[in-house]
This record gives sequence, structure tokens and C-alpha cells, in this order.
Amino acid sequence: MQGIREIWLPDGQRGVMTVGLDEIRKAAERVAASHGLEVVDIELTGPVRDRILRVTLEKDLAGRADLKARAEVLRNEGSPKDLPGKLLEGTLAAEQLSGVTHEDCAEFSRDFGVLLDVEDLVPDESYTLEASSPGLDRKLSRPEEFERFVGCLVKVRTFEPVRNNRHWQGRLVTGEGTPSATGKITLDLAAIKQNSKSRKSGLETVEIALGNIEKANLVPEI
Repeated sequence: MQGIREIWLPDGQRGVMTVGLDEIRKAAERVAASHGLEVVDIELTGPVRDRILRVTLEKDLAGRADLKARAEVLRNEGSPKDLPGKLLEGTLAAEQLSGVTHEDCAEFSRDFGVLLDVEDLVPDESYTLEASSPGLDRKLSRPEEFERFVGCLVKVRTFEPVRNNRHWQGRLVTGEGTPSATGKITLDLAAIKQNSKSRKSGLETVEIALGNIEKANLVPEI
């Protein structure tokens, strides 16, 4: 799939530029894997002469497992000062910590930048590369991401209204099946204060089709 975005041409006329985001992502994933990282998201934004290529990263599965194990050791050793309070309370899942450091991002950016230039993956070579962790309010889009973060608070904006409301917040819970199998997510609305439209719906839970989700993010509980 190609990434399509509008640009303004020098003569003021509107045009469309096609960028091979899939190819860029594949290259980013190769570099990330060599550093024990995974690509969470990638986007190319901005005007043609001042583009920004943003890559969000996290530790790979083995790295996240190690991070979780170290957090458990600190908890057992009674070192609360070294852990977020919400992690100790159980309201922050270790999965929400990406484990990515400044050094990880710097090393990835160095190697990925070289690869981008060698393979000429970004046209015109006029761009700024930014690499960072996804943060505690990370974006969710793929079914496996919703499955991974079951038990966490999320906020969702839909394309089409659900019960006359496009904005929902709640805790991801296990419904009748996984998002991969059912194509939808289930939110427990009692887990967070709702807006007026949500309250008027009278619902305790709401099901939202994955295809109807315009944007979804974790809600930090720290």
C-alpha cells in the first residue's frame, strides 16, 4: 500500500505525491530488528520541502519480557522508588512501558538514516528523521495491539457514530472473542468518567467495530 498525501506545488496548484511507506517501513523494521527493537508506527508528514519522517519504536518481545522481569524483581526487592507507583498498584501494565532509551533512538536513527540515503527511499532527500518511543498514550490500530492491551484504559474516536456518539473512553475488556476473530473491541464504560453523550446512552459496555475506529490511544493512568 502506498501512502498518499496532498502537497502544494510551487505554482500554487494542488498535487498529489505518492510515497512508498510500505518500503520505508520494511527498511525501518530491518534496522530496528538489528537493535532489538520493533517499529510501532511510521508516518511521513509536512510540506514537500520540510517533511518529517517519524518512527516510533519499542523493545522487541524479548526486550519487553526482560523489562517486565526486571520490574518484578524490583517490586519483590521492595524498591518502589525505581518503579512508577501505578505499576506497583497494578493499574499500569508493564506492557505499557516501551523500554526504549535515548541511546536506542540515536543508534536506530544513525543506521536507518544511512539506509534511507543509500536506497533513496525518501524522494528529494529533504526530510527530518525523528525516532522516539510511543509514550504511555500510544496509538492503537492493529487487532493484535488491542488484544495486547486488554485491561488498559483507551479513548476511541469513530468514523460513524455509535449510539449517537463518536467519542468513547473505557477499559479494554475481553468480549465474546478476540478483536482478530470478531473484528471489534469491547470497552467497559464504568472504568472512567464519561462525557454526557456516553452517560445518556445508558450502556455499561460498548462494542466498536475495528473498521469504524478512526483513532485510538491508550489513556495513561500515572
